Amino acid sequence: MVENFRNFETGPDPFGRTWKITFRWQQNAISIRHADTVDTKWEIECDGEAQEKIVALPLPVLMKLEHPITDFWCMKLGALHLIDMISSWQDMDKELVTLSQAEADALSKR
Repeated sequence: MVENFRNFETGPDPFGRTWKITFRWQQNAISIRHADTVDTKWEIECDGEAQEKIVALPLPVLMKLEHPITDFWCMKLGALHLIDMISSWQDMDKELVTLSQAEADALSKR
């Protein structure tokens, strides 16, 4: 289990590799994309190659979880989703990924 959601490693991915994850920033996307989301930005690195990923957490989705919307909680949800993305390789071709209600429901129980 991850103890520090700012800097951690995860893996293996489907190819057996381990990834280094670094939290970059979090902000309300209404100011940058005119979207009603909290964006969490990450740098992921493996084998010397770095990528940026943004996990968008829609406010209506967060509000249905009935949990206080705090910076740490949003960072945790973004990190857990990124861990799932890497382990399954789902959506790894995208830079911006938006969390669905079903995904948020599952992550909020972890």
